[in-house]
Amino acid sequence: MPFTPFHLGPALVIGIICIYYLDFPTLLVASVILDIEPFLVLLLDLNYPLHGFFHSFLGGTVIILPLSYIMFKIRTFLNPITDYFKIEQSSSFLNILTASFIGIYLHILLDAPLYSDIQPLFPLNFNPFLITSESVGTITYLFCAYCFLVALILYFMYLGIKFKNRMNKKN
Repeated sequence: MPFTPFHLGPALVIGIICIYYLDFPTLLVASVILDIEPFLVLLLDLNYPLHGFFHSFLGGTVIILPLSYIMFKIRTFLNPITDYFKIEQSSSFLNILTASFIGIYLHILLDAPLYSDIQPLFPLNFNPFLITSESVGTITYLFCAYCFLVALILYFMYLGIKFKNRMNKKN
């Protein structure tokens, strides 16, 4: 899924379900950040696989710590955005690190069945997750799109529960 928003669907579902345990903005960023690689390959016309080193578990792991550090440092600047969406979180470095790990590995696992150029177990030169059926792409994209809908439902349920709890505290 080169630089598509589809990776956000499953990340949104996981993020809302685990809202008290994972840093929401970090999970969303981590779920799409790996697609900078294919974007640059296409933009700069590089002689490099579209899904190269960073679309492997080793390459993704290299990204986790720097991403976590950056997100930890800028987290307070993201509070106005999370406040706008009524997402209340107290983030710790562990929540941010865990969200980075899950988002990046989820990205790799969603892409690995789709693309023959991905080597998720690099330096091993094969993709054990690749599914050559043409329908796997459609199924994966539909799954991600349906996750958006599920995430919307979960988000409104989250808001409803927060509203109900606030009303109960007033009474």
